[in-house]
Amino acid sequence: MSTIKQVALGSQGLSVSVEGLGCMGMTAGVNGMSVYGEADEAESLATIDRALELGVTMLDTADLYGPMLNERLVGRAIAGRRQQFTLATKFGFEVDDQENWTGGYNGQPAYVRKSIERSLRNLGTDYVDLYYLHRVDPNVPIEETVGAMSRLVEEGKVRYLGLSEVSVEVLRRGHAVHPITALQTEYSLFDRHVEEEGILQATQEMGIGFVAYSPLGRGFLSGEIKTPDDFEPNDSRRIFPRYQGENFYKNIALVEKLQALAQTKGVTAAQLALAWVLTQGVVAIPGTKRRKYLEQNVAAASLPLSVQELAELDAIMPVGSAVGAAYPEGL
Repeated sequence: MSTIKQVALGSQGLSVSVEGLGCMGMTAGVNGMSVYGEADEAESLATIDRALELGVTMLDTADLYGPMLNERLVGRAIAGRRQQFTLATKFGFEVDDQENWTGGYNGQPAYVRKSIERSLRNLGTDYVDLYYLHRVDPNVPIEETVGAMSRLVEEGKVRYLGLSEVSVEVLRRGHAVHPITALQTEYSLFDRHVEEEGILQATQEMGIGFVAYSPLGRGFLSGEIKTPDDFEPNDSRRIFPRYQGENFYKNIALVEKLQALAQTKGVTAAQLALAWVLTQGVVAIPGTKRRKYLEQNVAAASLPLSVQELAELDAIMPVGSAVGAAYPEGL
């Protein structure tokens, strides 16, 4: 199997694998809730080993995942070979000293420092390659938060800065304080709001890299979920409006069209959807905790799409075609 190519992420000098590995599902989710079903630590660690063999060197985690459990697992995985990985983690959802998400956000300078020190301990390293503000604190100006993050760069604790799920206006304001290397936002055939809102175009204009999370629509575009009952009882997707009731069945009809096109190419729906994301000039971080799916995702990176096929995909899932809100209220 061919290995993944390396690309520049943003214009500040960071080079990453064009496909990273989203590690969120490898541990329990927020405050014990499962993310995408139960995880197996041994298989998760084996998946990270296989990722490195295939050239997938960017690992994406966050203090929220677990909370803390995911960073610690990644720390175990990279022990003794830290230099071979590009490590990205995030902060901003407020996690208390008992390691529970409080339900709030914290972008205060003191919390920025507390968060990086905690993440470095969890990860067993003295620096993070890419440090994201996971969500903006509505009570703290972005300039204050990014200013505090920039001091971590000066101290060598962080190499590059990122933001996640912000508007163009907030992105510009943060970028004015310190160069933002990457914006991480949900983006897939199934969720194209970054095109609707001009966010993708703005990152290109500013020389900011774009990292697409959930490039397979939280696994929905795989075609393996047929009914809402296919989600395990504690699977967090059960609380997302997109995967409930009538919305589920309207959206699954889109996936069925995607599967039909994928069959004509002899690939899976997930591979076709991921290949589409990568043709948009972005870096994708499909999440998986199994080697089998990692290998399928890597194969998608070398899947050629013709102009006609891109047009067909655009017709199957045009901008705004997904039904239902991306997040439950409050998230």
